[in-house]
Amino acid sequence: MTSRTAITTLDVEALRRARPRSTLVRVSVLALLALVAYAWLGGDIQVEDLFSPRRRENLERFVTTDVVPFALRGTDWNAAQYLEYARGLALDRGFSGLGSTLAISVLAIVLAACGALSLAFLAARNVATPTPFGDRVLRDSGVRSRAWNALAVVVRAALILLRAIPEYIWAFLLLAMLGTSAWPAVLALAIHNAGILGKLGAETVENLDPRPLSALRAAGGSRAQIAWLGALPLAANRFLLYFFYRFETCVREATVLGMLGVVSLGYWIQDSRAKQYYDEMVVFVALGAALVLAADLASAIVRRALRRAQ
Repeated sequence: MTSRTAITTLDVEALRRARPRSTLVRVSVLALLALVAYAWLGGDIQVEDLFSPRRRENLERFVTTDVVPFALRGTDWNAAQYLEYARGLALDRGFSGLGSTLAISVLAIVLAACGALSLAFLAARNVATPTPFGDRVLRDSGVRSRAWNALAVVVRAALILLRAIPEYIWAFLLLAMLGTSAWPAVLALAIHNAGILGKLGAETVENLDPRPLSALRAAGGSRAQIAWLGALPLAANRFLLYFFYRFETCVREATVLGMLGVVSLGYWIQDSRAKQYYDEMVVFVALGAALVLAADLASAIVRRALRRAQ
C-alpha cells in the first residue's frame, strides 16, 4: 500500500468515526425491524402458506389455463392468434371503457388542479400575509397578520380533510347523493386530489427563491400578480410534475371506481372477474397499464419541453 493510499484510507476512516450519529434514526430502524419481524412471525400471515403445493397449483392453472382465451385452449401457443383475440376484445369493449376511464381521469385532474392552485396560494405562509414577500417585520405583527395566519391554518386544515378521506369513500357518499353516473367518480377523484395537490403546491411556493418575488413586490406588484405572474411560472415545472403524477393516480383510481357501475375499464374488469373470464380481465388490465404508461410519457415530454423553454 502506498503512502498516498494509506493517507486516503485514514482520512476516510476518520470521517467515518466523526460522522454525526442520530439516536432517533437508530431507534427508528430498530423499531421498524421489530415491526417487520412481528408482521412475518407473530401475525396471522404464514410465510410457508405462500409456497404451499396448493398455491403452486393455483398459479400454474391461472397461467396455463385461466388467462388463455377459451378458443385457444388445448392448442399450441400462437402469439398472432392471441393478439387477434385481444384486438377484437379491445374493439368490442376495451377501447370504449378506456375512453371513459380517460375522460373521468382528465376531468377529475383538471378540476383538482384548478381548486388546488387557488388553495395552494392561500395555504402558503409566504403568500397568505398582509405583505407577501415584503418586510418580515410587517408580516409578523398586527391584526391583519393574525387574520392571514388564521386563514392559512383554515385552508391547510381543509386540505387535510380533503385528502384524508379516500376516493372510494367520497365516491360512495356522492353516489348516494347524485345517483349512478360518472360524476360521483369524477368529483371523488377531484376532491381527494385537490387536497393532495394543494398541499404539495403550498409547500412548493414556500420553498421558492424569494428574491425575484420580493423584487416584484418592491416594484408594486399586487398579491395576485405575485402569485400568478411570479410564483406560478417559477413553480410551473414542479407543479406539472405533481399534476401528471396525480393524473396517473387518477387513471388507476378511475379504473377501480368504475367497479361502482360506471362503464369504464373498471366496470369490465369487475364484470370479467365476476364471470371468472380471466382471459378478458388480463386484456382490460393491460389496456389500463398502457394508459398509465402513456400518461407518464406525456409528463416526461411536457416537462422536458418546459425545461428547454426556460
